[in-house]
Amino acid sequence: MPERKKSVGLSNAERSEIAILTKRGCGVREVARALGRSPNTVSYELKQNSTAGTYDPLKAKQKSRLSRRSRRYQQHKIERDVALKACVITGLKAGWNPDEISGTMRTTGQPFYASKTVIYDWSYSAYGQPYCQHLPSRQYRPKKRKSTPTERVLIPGRISVELRPQGATNRTRYGHWEGDTVVSGKKTGSKAALAVFAERRTRLVAATLIPNLKPESFTVAAICQLAGKKALTLTLDNGIENRAHADITRSTGARTFFCDPCSSWQKGSVEHANKLLRQYLPKGCDLSQFDQGFVDTVVDRLNKKPRKILGYKSALQLAEEKGLSERVS
Repeated sequence: MPERKKSVGLSNAERSEIAILTKRGCGVREVARALGRSPNTVSYELKQNSTAGTYDPLKAKQKSRLSRRSRRYQQHKIERDVALKACVITGLKAGWNPDEISGTMRTTGQPFYASKTVIYDWSYSAYGQPYCQHLPSRQYRPKKRKSTPTERVLIPGRISVELRPQGATNRTRYGHWEGDTVVSGKKTGSKAALAVFAERRTRLVAATLIPNLKPESFTVAAICQLAGKKALTLTLDNGIENRAHADITRSTGARTFFCDPCSSWQKGSVEHANKLLRQYLPKGCDLSQFDQGFVDTVVDRLNKKPRKILGYKSALQLAEEKGLSERVS
């Protein structure tokens, strides 16, 4: 099948081809395949630009040109109709969007009508500029759209948590970690954050203050915390701070896996660690007001308290018994 053309107007040659093929009795889909066009394009052309049931390429071109010119000046329709203009302005001032104004005209059987597109065009024209402030977007001109939008890849090389080793998922093996961040309150305006890590089986916690959520900051914190510890895997969420996860793997040997969107329960150990840390670093606080010494004291306190889930051993005690870390004190 020929490669489809971009969404541009039909050329004179294409219109001539449509006329020839339709006279031969070809269907819409056959014509579309021959032109490399969408069947909808061909169907619309035949429906809108035929004359007395017959498609003539020269007349079709003229009708199309007149139609485009008519659409270009549709905004004048509102200016010419006093009642229509008053209805549009009243709707905008009431906080309605153009679609709601247009739909209400149709459902209430008004003697006038303007589509939402016409209302938008009028609003962006010189006539409607004073009323753009009432649009939901408060824009004074149409928003430009990229002709070829680029695909955003937030986490390159992302591997789903579903592919994580079974020993990590069922917590039967040591050395499988989770990572997350705790951020400062929005009202503080601070970018400071806390990079938090928790080992899935022992619940051992590690945390480092970072100046911001840039990938470089989180990556350095992860490498420093996991270096010297048994680290086979690291489970993360889809935050932009985890973009440089490949550097963590290269430095520590820990393979990285990522939770599904909006599935924080898939890294429940570090989420619980965050909850415990919040007892000392309240939600909404400015983390830049604390130093690493205070964070280390809090982490040490958490790692040394007995945990019911560990048979009332502490995370630190179990980690030392299993040789999980060479650096834990």
